[in-house]
Amino acid sequence: MSHVGLRVDVDTLRGTCIGVPNLIDLLARHRIRASFFFSVGPDNMGRHLWRLLRPKFLVKMLRTRAASLYGWDILLRGTLWPGPVIGKRCPNPIRKAAEAGHEIGLHAWDHHRWQMALEKMDKAAIIAEIRNGYELLTDILGGAPQCFAAPGWRVTPEALLALEQFPFRFESDCRGRSPFYPLIDNQASGHVQIPTTLPTYDELVGRQCTPETYNDYVLNMIRPDRLNVLTIHAEVEGIACLELFRDFLLKAKQRDITFSALGDIPGESGKAEKSRIVSGTLAGRDGWLARQDGADLMEIDVKPGKRGAH
Repeated sequence: MSHVGLRVDVDTLRGTCIGVPNLIDLLARHRIRASFFFSVGPDNMGRHLWRLLRPKFLVKMLRTRAASLYGWDILLRGTLWPGPVIGKRCPNPIRKAAEAGHEIGLHAWDHHRWQMALEKMDKAAIIAEIRNGYELLTDILGGAPQCFAAPGWRVTPEALLALEQFPFRFESDCRGRSPFYPLIDNQASGHVQIPTTLPTYDELVGRQCTPETYNDYVLNMIRPDRLNVLTIHAEVEGIACLELFRDFLLKAKQRDITFSALGDIPGESGKAEKSRIVSGTLAGRDGWLARQDGADLMEIDVKPGKRGAH
């Protein structure tokens, strides 16, 4: 029997309003508790369209058929005017996810700003960004979020230090192989990292597999002797690929694969090592991401430097 920690990233207004309720219903049928990470500030994700000038991002958009996958409302949101504040426009699905028993964490205040401008932000600016999201999510839930997951798996030493100011049980800010405490200037962080270990839909489809073979491809990667953490997106598995994800859960059940929230992963407490976070590029993704030092990820190139947490 294998076990998977299930992480649900919610990046946009559409994902919150439509994808989250769909996933709550589907997971309830399978009695699965997951970790939902919400972006609650302005939905400016349409500003990513400027990245079409970068060939690698353009190829990804074409390979994943982004317009049909995400919807034009997501792709254009915040391009000509400020995007709506997600947590104020659509708070009910966030509350319903908590009421359904799921683990609730903060993903971002402004997902686009974190992903594109994090390296230029100092510790004070990052703290302000996190606090905006933390306070709004607390108001929505009537209690503080339990955890944090960095947008785009992008985190810097300044961001890790900023996150230390908040009482999160754990963070999921990078890709990796096992739970660990990140080293910052040779000092271990007080927040354990539970990294994503499995590739996402947009990293694989059109490269390693087709939509029709995606489920089997990922299921074959899950092992009983390792940490398995899968990240899905409310905008993808909760809407455009909902039937595909429904089939994924059915096939997983046939293979005796179980799921839980990241904070409930069995047997992982007390096993966390200390490790550096370094940055690199991953096939299927545009730009850099953070990863646990020494993690054997699919086609990743390490790019040490300012981004890495040492």
